[in-house]
Amino acid sequence: MTKAGKNEYTPDSVSPPGETLLEILEDLGMTQAEFAERTGRPRKTINEIVKGKTAITSDTALQFEHVLGISAIFWNNRERRFREHISILEERERLSKQVKWLKMFPIREMGSEGYIEKCDIDVDKVRELLGFFGIASPDQWGQASASTSAALRCSKACKSDSGALAAWLRKGELLAQSVDTQTFDRDRFRQCLSDARALTREHPKIFVPRLKNMSAEAGVVVVFLKQLSRSRVSGATRWLTSSRALIQLSLRYKANDQLWFSFFHEAGHLLLHGKREFFLDLHDARAKGKEEEEANAFAADILIPRPAYRALLREGPLTRRRVADFASDIGISPDIVLGRLQHDHHVPFNKFNDLKKQLRWVPKTH
Repeated sequence: MTKAGKNEYTPDSVSPPGETLLEILEDLGMTQAEFAERTGRPRKTINEIVKGKTAITSDTALQFEHVLGISAIFWNNRERRFREHISILEERERLSKQVKWLKMFPIREMGSEGYIEKCDIDVDKVRELLGFFGIASPDQWGQASASTSAALRCSKACKSDSGALAAWLRKGELLAQSVDTQTFDRDRFRQCLSDARALTREHPKIFVPRLKNMSAEAGVVVVFLKQLSRSRVSGATRWLTSSRALIQLSLRYKANDQLWFSFFHEAGHLLLHGKREFFLDLHDARAKGKEEEEANAFAADILIPRPAYRALLREGPLTRRRVADFASDIGISPDIVLGRLQHDHHVPFNKFNDLKKQLRWVPKTH
């Protein structure tokens, strides 16, 4: 037996309906020539049906019913099953020539993370991958969506694996399809960002659903999706339609301050840059560019207003207590303040790290 799909099998061979016709004619003692005369079909046509070279049409099936007393439905179904089987065999032959495409993707990891069904046979892996990307053949991969094309282009300038990156992006798109959102509202999204600052102090069980709901009401889907091993991506931003955007976050560095900076960075792209743009936050990319610098500045300023930050630096030694009190005064998590101070080299990277909160993915339960 040959696997055909999820929980579905097809036999390795299915005889053409003409063989059944031949057996019936032999039982009736009727020659093909006599049968052709009774049906009004040329002998050549009947002979080709027997050999499986010609299909039984709906009209022919009705004629068979009149002559043989066996319903047209039987003949139509017999023909359909045979042609479907031929199509499956032809597809498997075609897919077997595309197995080398699998090497571009972390197939085992994609199976473990639920991107695709786990398969043992390479041809079935190809079929799963085609279904995942929503394409008919590998020829369409890379051109099927903006995310895939962007991943391919960007991977040339960084250490990310283009296949892993494209798969991560595609999974984000698929998850976003099940999220209902309002039409994008710029003012409402700005208010969402203002409210989100307070969520930086909360546990993920609280801030994740609230952030998703707040953003969806402003027309933005927020997806938290663990990165695939070789994707090396922190976040991505793109417009799914002209009125609906997606922010995708990977929790790459497993740190609360890094996660929130990534979110506000991606949000900055939505508010500052065009809807035709696609942004990937790949920290090992060789060139950041003006738009990335603008998004960085946006995230830094909205998290810690510039005047308040300057005042903090002017007002004496930076102690653990001052960092914690300052964070409380401006309503954000202290690790975000500490991360900013360490990044700007005002505090050594080995000081006050007890203020930092580490995040982790909760293991899946099956």
